[in-house]
Amino acid sequence: MKLEEFNYNLPKELIAQTPYLKRDEARLLVVGKDKENFEDKKFSDVLEYMEKGDVLVLNETKVIPARLYGKKETGAFVEILLLKNLEEDIWEAMVRPGAKLKVGAKAYFFEKDLENADISENILEAEILDILEDGLRKVKFKYNGIFNEILDKIGTMPLPPYITERLEKEESYQTVYAKNLGSAAAPTAGLHFTEELLKKAEEKGVNIAKITLHVGLRNIQTC
Repeated sequence: MKLEEFNYNLPKELIAQTPYLKRDEARLLVVGKDKENFEDKKFSDVLEYMEKGDVLVLNETKVIPARLYGKKETGAFVEILLLKNLEEDIWEAMVRPGAKLKVGAKAYFFEKDLENADISENILEAEILDILEDGLRKVKFKYNGIFNEILDKIGTMPLPPYITERLEKEESYQTVYAKNLGSAAAPTAGLHFTEELLKKAEEKGVNIAKITLHVGLRNIQTC
């Protein structure tokens, strides 16, 4: 098998930019066991393929608003994407542009309009502690208050690069069973489940198992 066998054409106009109003009405492609027969279904039809005694595993991780836009003392704009909490206020993160955020560099983040914000008005300060493999950074944050509450105020959802439109409702990038904060990306396989669909699965005798696996750029962290 060659790597190029996985190449295929996906027209940009076929990539959905906004979620369905009702999650379980999204399209579902069913591939037959013979891998030759295909059926177009709605996601709600997934119950047809579940039997009594089956186990459905739900990842209760919750996406944090991990994308932060700020600037340096020079006024240069920077971006930090939180990937993994290493210890207390120290995170593994992606930064942009990397040339402006070397070891010792600081970035500041604000509750007000970034364009007109003064450094003294920052509610969150980041210092680059180390450069990790793949150009990632170890970043330490300073702030007053509760970190997650600050993220809620100034952070944005880290959407995949193929989603170019702004997300109107951030909860649409969370599963309905999301509970434990920590992911830099949603476990997208579960986004189309609704509470009603999960209830029907239980009524059918499907066992629901719940775990928490935080999703990062290149790893999954168990909690």
